[in-house]
Amino acid sequence: MQAGLINTYQHPASNRSWVAWALSALLFASYVLLYFGSVPALGLHFDLLQRVAERAGAALGLPTVLHSKWLLYGTAYTLAMVVGGIYFLRRHGNSRYQQVRTLSVVSVQVVMAFLLPIVLQVFGRKEYYFSYFWPLKIEYFYPSVILQQPFLIVLWSFLGSLVAFPLLAYFFGKRFYCSWVCGCGGLANTIGEPFRHLSSKSARAWTVEKVSIHTVLFVAVMTTALVCVNWAIGRQHPGFARFAFLVQEWYGFAIGAMFAGVLGVGLYPLMGTRVWCRFGCPMAALLGLVQRLGRFRITVKKDMCIACGNCSTYCEMGIDVRQYAMANETFTRAACVGCGMCAHVCPRGVLKLENKPVRWRAGQPIRVYAVDL
Repeated sequence: MQAGLINTYQHPASNRSWVAWALSALLFASYVLLYFGSVPALGLHFDLLQRVAERAGAALGLPTVLHSKWLLYGTAYTLAMVVGGIYFLRRHGNSRYQQVRTLSVVSVQVVMAFLLPIVLQVFGRKEYYFSYFWPLKIEYFYPSVILQQPFLIVLWSFLGSLVAFPLLAYFFGKRFYCSWVCGCGGLANTIGEPFRHLSSKSARAWTVEKVSIHTVLFVAVMTTALVCVNWAIGRQHPGFARFAFLVQEWYGFAIGAMFAGVLGVGLYPLMGTRVWCRFGCPMAALLGLVQRLGRFRITVKKDMCIACGNCSTYCEMGIDVRQYAMANETFTRAACVGCGMCAHVCPRGVLKLENKPVRWRAGQPIRVYAVDL
C-alpha cells in the first residue's frame, strides 16, 4: 500500500515541532564536533570524536591508520543510508523505479565511498572516494592532490567530471548522479525520507536557490583556478600565494564544512533534506545547466490533474509540480534531481519522467526555463 499524505505531517519529528528542533540541534552539534574537533568556548578542549574513534579502533584491533573519526563518521553515514534505504523501500517499494534507484545509491555508497577508501588506506594508499567528483569534491582538481594519486584514479576523476557526467546529464538528466550515485543525495533519499515534504515551494525560495547555487559553482571554479595558478607561480609571488591559501581555507570552512555538513544535514528536520543539494552543491548546479538543455523532462498527461498536491508536497527540491500539471505543461527544471516521487505519489498517473528530444510530440507544449540559469 502506498504511504501517502495521510501520515506525512503526523510525526512530531517531521512537522517542525520541538522534537524537530531538538533533533536539528543534535545534528548541528554532531557536525560541529566532527569538523572542528575541540570547542573551547563550550569547555571541550580535545577532539571528542577522534578520541572515541581511537579507542574503538584499538578495541576492534584495526590498523592504526584506521583509527580516525572520519572512518567513524563514514561508518555511521553508511549505516544510516542502509537503514534509511530499508525504511524508504517499506514505504515506497511498490515502485520498481524506486527499488532500483534506492539499491543503486546505497550500493554505491557502501562500495565506492566506504569500502574502497578503506582498502586503499590499508594498503598504504591515499584514501579516495570514487563516487565524488569535481566540483563537488573540489580538492580532486588541486595539483597537490592529483600528484598523490595513481594515473588511473586521476583519469577516472577527470573523465568523470569533464566528459562522462556532462554527457550523461544531457541524455538522462542529472538524476543519474544526484539520485542514483551521490552520497549526499543518497542520505537525503533514505534516512531523510520523513523530512522531504519540508522543502519550501515558494517563489522566493526559488529565487534564492538560483542565485545561491550558481554563486557557489562560480566560487568553486574560481577557487580551483586560484589553487592551480598558485601551484605554478606561488613561489615567485608570496602575496598571491597567501591570498590563494586564504581563499582555499575559506572555501573549505564556509562551503565544505558549514554549508555542506553543518547546515546541509543539520537542517533536515526544519527545511527538508536537500538544502545543500538545492542551494549550494556546485555539482548539482553544473549538471543542472546541462540538464536544462538536454533530453530529460517531466511529461504531463493533458487534462488529467485533479490538483491534489501530492506531487508538490513530496518534491524534495521545492518544485511546485502541481502548477505545471494543472497547466498541462511538460517541463524541465534545472533543480529537479529525478527522484521520481512526484510521479510515484500521483493518484492518476499524470506525471512521467522521460528522456525525449525537445520536440518529441507535435503540438505538445514544453516549458524550458531560461531563468533557471
